[in-house]
Amino acid sequence: MDIVLEVVDYYAFDRVYASLLPKGGLVDNIVSGFKLPALAGAAKDVNDANWSFNSSITTQSPLSALVGLISNYQNKNEIYGLAPKYLPAGDFIDASFLARSNLIRELISLFVVTAVFGWALYFGVASFAYCTVFDKKIFNHPRYLKNQIWLEIERAATAIPVMVLLTTPFFLGEINGYSFLYMNIDESTGGWKAVWLQIPSFILFTDCGIYFIHRWLHWPAVYKALHKPHHKWIVCTPFASHAFHPVDGFAQSLPYHVFPFLFPLHKVLYLGLFVFVNFWTVMIHDGQYLSNDPFVNGTACHTVHHLYFNYNYGQFTTLWDRIGRSYRRPDDSLFIKDSDVKLNNKIWKEQTTQMEKIRGELEGKDDDRVYI
Repeated sequence: MDIVLEVVDYYAFDRVYASLLPKGGLVDNIVSGFKLPALAGAAKDVNDANWSFNSSITTQSPLSALVGLISNYQNKNEIYGLAPKYLPAGDFIDASFLARSNLIRELISLFVVTAVFGWALYFGVASFAYCTVFDKKIFNHPRYLKNQIWLEIERAATAIPVMVLLTTPFFLGEINGYSFLYMNIDESTGGWKAVWLQIPSFILFTDCGIYFIHRWLHWPAVYKALHKPHHKWIVCTPFASHAFHPVDGFAQSLPYHVFPFLFPLHKVLYLGLFVFVNFWTVMIHDGQYLSNDPFVNGTACHTVHHLYFNYNYGQFTTLWDRIGRSYRRPDDSLFIKDSDVKLNNKIWKEQTTQMEKIRGELEGKDDDRVYI
C-alpha cells in the first residue's frame, strides 16, 4: 500500500493536506505544544514519526515487553513517508504539519483511498459482469427478491467503508514496516522464482483460512448475527458479491491481510492479488457457468452454496470442502444453455424444494425475504 499511498500523496494528498492543515496554520498552532500523555513510559509528539520508549521506566511492564517485541519485528527501512521512494519530492511534500509519516494522516489517507478504490472496483466490475455475462433469466426465479439488485447495492455500498475501516490497521502496519512485504527482486529475496511461488502459496493459504472462517460463520448463532445478510440472496447477481454484513466481509478477508505478516510477498504482486480477489468475488456471483471443474470452486460451486447453504464453503478450490465433507457437486442443470421456459421452471421448482428444506433447518420456519 505504500506504493499506492505515495502516488496519491504526490498527485493529490500533499496539496490537500497543505491546504487544509498547513504548517503555521490555526490547527498547527493549537496542537503545536500538545504532547500525548505517557503510555507505560512512552511519550510521543504528534508530529514525530517514530515512537520512543523509556526502557528504564518500562522494563518491568508486560506492555513494555510487548512494545519491545513489536519494535524489534519492525523493518525500519520500510517506514513510509520518511523520504520519497518511488516519486520525487513534490512542492507540497513538507507544507502540512501532518507529515506523510504521521500516523493520523496515514490512517485517514489509507481509509479514503481504500474506500474509494473499493467502491470503484465493486461498481465497475459488478456492472461490467451484469452487462456482459450475467444471465438475466434469473429474474424469473421464484427465489429472486423484490428489488434485489438495489438491496444488494445498498448493502454493499454501506458495508464497504466499514470493512475498510476494520482493515486499515493492517495496511497501517504494512506501510510502517511490520510485514514481510518487499520490493527488490534479487538473490537476497529469492528472485523471480520466489515471486512466482508466492501466487499458489497465497491462494492455498487464503483458501484454507476462508474455508474455516466461512464454516464458522455458518454456526447457527454466528450465522444469524453476521452471515445471514449475505445469504439473503438465494439466487445472486454480480452486485451480491460484496453485499455482506461488514464484520462478516472483514472476517472472510482476514487471511488475505494476515498472509504478508507471516510470509514474504512482493509489493506489486500483493496489489495485483488484492485486485484479483475482488474480481474473483464478483465472478463467483455472476451466474456465468463456464466449467464444472472438480478442483476449482467457481461460479457453479458458489451458486450451490447460496442455494443450499451448507455446502462449498471454499473460495478458490474444492480441496477443503472435500476434506471437510462439505463439497456438493453442482447440478448438471446449471450448465444447460438456452433452456426453454418450461424446463427452467421445472429446474427452479426442484431447487426451491430442496432449498426450503435446508433453509428451514438453518434459519427456522419464518422467512423475512420478500420474493417476486
